[in-house]
Amino acid sequence: MKNTILILAILFSGIFSTNAQESETFDLTIEVKGIKENKGKIFIAIYDSEENFLKKEIGVIADVKDKKATGILKGLKKGSYAVSLFHDENNNKKMDTKIFGIPKEPYGFSNDATGFMGPPKFQDAKFNLDSNKTITINVN
Repeated sequence: MKNTILILAILFSGIFSTNAQESETFDLTIEVKGIKENKGKIFIAIYDSEENFLKKEIGVIADVKDKKATGILKGLKKGSYAVSLFHDENNNKKMDTKIFGIPKEPYGFSNDATGFMGPPKFQDAKFNLDSNKTITINVN
């Protein structure tokens, strides 16, 4: 009888610890540097796959203060992510572009990734999140 209770206790503790690990979430702090103007807002978006990179995002809006900004994304699951952001200098809630879609406003990506004739690839901007983390992105 004692062995049965011990086996059940071990099984149930394993189930509960697995569920706790699966539901574990982390916070990501994004520090934005290289801002030239103390006006507007920083729009920060995060992506969890190559398929939704620069398409389906969740994010935050950060205030610019002393030519810096900080955004915090809470409750993210363990995994690979990429971040994109832009400095909405004129507060019109969109990234202004020139001809051919070239950005007029400063922007940046995680890992300070850059692309050739367009945005970087998800693979170049991705990072792993497996604990609370702070990353720095410099705007162009």
